[in-house]
Amino acid sequence: MTAPRWSVEGKGWPNSAHSRFVESGRLRWHVQVMGAGPALLLLHGTGAATHSWRALAPLLAEHFTVVAVDLPGHGFTSWRPADGMSMPAMARTVGNLLRRLEIAPDAIVGHSAGAAIACRMVLDGQATPDAIIGLSAALLPFPGLGAKLFPSLARLLFVNPLAPHFLARLARTRGETAQFLLRSTGSRIDDAGVAFYQRLFATSGHCAGAITMMANWDLDALARDLPLLQTRMLLVHGSADAAIPISSARSAAALVGDGRLTALVGLGHLAHEEKPEVVVEAIREFVGGRG
Repeated sequence: MTAPRWSVEGKGWPNSAHSRFVESGRLRWHVQVMGAGPALLLLHGTGAATHSWRALAPLLAEHFTVVAVDLPGHGFTSWRPADGMSMPAMARTVGNLLRRLEIAPDAIVGHSAGAAIACRMVLDGQATPDAIIGLSAALLPFPGLGAKLFPSLARLLFVNPLAPHFLARLARTRGETAQFLLRSTGSRIDDAGVAFYQRLFATSGHCAGAITMMANWDLDALARDLPLLQTRMLLVHGSADAAIPISSARSAAALVGDGRLTALVGLGHLAHEEKPEVVVEAIREFVGGRG
């Protein structure tokens, strides 16, 4: 497998002035820390990395200490954790990193699968934030036939050693990454954002990390546990999300005692990359809501 290289794929990486590499749990993590104030942990979704916060993180850093990480197997963090890439294992691994950094987040912002990790961290005692903000959160099993097809397909790709290489080669085809992002997310992001995704997708190591994470995901268990979540939660969801219907976010918010939903009209699964200033305002209002 060819993993993304900081000296090559990382050249000109967004907010790289704030990047550092941290050893924790037998992993070498890529971490970005910027700003001052209450600590906000940012967790990206499957197949993404810290580049997805390229515009959001600096805006949040005007009010918070922002801590953004590349999850195991993604971006420039090595993979994989000793106990695997299931949701509870990922939650423990991120929790260990926070203790290594001596950071206790006041709030966790998670995009898509990152929101599921945030909830699992709190449910499993890995973090005690005052608030969770889920952006296009993937918290419930996919509706209908997708509930069975999605995990099965991911497992089929996982057991095929050629799958990451095929996907990486496909990503190198001109225009393929842009078409894939639009088709799968419903979001139109700028050319620079597409280029960063293309850099990562074109490496078999990053593709393997995303496939492995999906193959080990158990949203049924998380859905059963969401009513136990005591932390207040805001879900920010685009009405044009092609990956996760807004009805799923509405159902997830209803399962949490203090769960709320903010709909962003016309935005897709990557709403935080389409309109970062709108998402930042929603985060600021919610995190400071008890102030």
